[in-house]
Amino acid sequence: MTLLEKPALALLHRLDPEAAHGLSIKALNSGLIPLPGPVTSARLTTDLAGLALPNPVGLAAGYDKNATALAPLSRAGFGFIEVGAATPRPQPGNPKPRLFRLTEDRAAINRFGFNNDGMEAIAQRLATRRRCTVPVGLNLGANKDSPDRAADFARVLASCGPHVDFATVNVSSPNTERLRDLQGRAALSALLAGVMETRASLARPIPVFLKIAPDLTADDLAEIAETALESGISGIIATNTTLSRDGLRSRHAGETGGLSGAPLFEKSTRTLARLSQLTGGRLPLVGVGGIATPEQAWEKIRAGATAVQVYTAMVYEGLSLIPRLAHGLDALAANHGFARVTDATGTGRDRWL
Repeated sequence: MTLLEKPALALLHRLDPEAAHGLSIKALNSGLIPLPGPVTSARLTTDLAGLALPNPVGLAAGYDKNATALAPLSRAGFGFIEVGAATPRPQPGNPKPRLFRLTEDRAAINRFGFNNDGMEAIAQRLATRRRCTVPVGLNLGANKDSPDRAADFARVLASCGPHVDFATVNVSSPNTERLRDLQGRAALSALLAGVMETRASLARPIPVFLKIAPDLTADDLAEIAETALESGISGIIATNTTLSRDGLRSRHAGETGGLSGAPLFEKSTRTLARLSQLTGGRLPLVGVGGIATPEQAWEKIRAGATAVQVYTAMVYEGLSLIPRLAHGLDALAANHGFARVTDATGTGRDRWL
């Protein structure tokens, strides 16, 4: 953490979490935050489903929901950025308060409910953004009151797909009622068929990923892996937030919503490793959940990930965490004798099974 970040984070932590989140976006856009620019090396460069990444450390969806801070985020050291989730129509999300810091647990609970400006506004921002130096993707969502949620994902892709480098089908948020029901085999197969049909109609077909929940049974996970392979999607992001509350100490532990941060690390990594085993290397995987150190990012890679994503840890470590993770992965790969970080993908998977 830099000398400037310590007092800045202390100030933000005195504010309501959602207000602090908004202020951090404004601070990024002000140009006053020092940013490292691209972080890369021959060892860090990564191919993720055809996307050329300068390094394998990405920003998870949820931080820049409305694609308003793409330019500074692309200079913050990330290898790729995911914005959203976006829904066809704007929606306010769930009532406030809906974001809670669990400081003792280095975690957060949110129940935002896909609050966003809607696909038209987000598409306009994506279309008119200054050129980013890293791939930018969009998390696709569904409106809470939609009569056909499965169709919403394809609608958002049709609107925003021409302006992004990849898209993620998010059927794993716990904060839209019954959304996770779309992870069932029949529903997921139909949903992905619609999305892939829309993808094929784009002038520039882009990689499509599926983001899954960590709270799946072994049978559920096997069905999802088989459905994903049959659908022709480009990869899987494992995982979203959890409904589990095991071992939490914070006074906010009982709040409704999805839990992210340190307590999610083991659960999400075990899901990632199992998914790696089920797919047998036929789909690239992105590991998300509880990463706060280079060693934890390295464990995700060794469990089966081609790349990783981070969000909650920045609340406690600051934005300087991102280049620290990338440089740390470079050093760890070198120390273990790998020419590239991705050469280590899956080499420690059995430890998590």
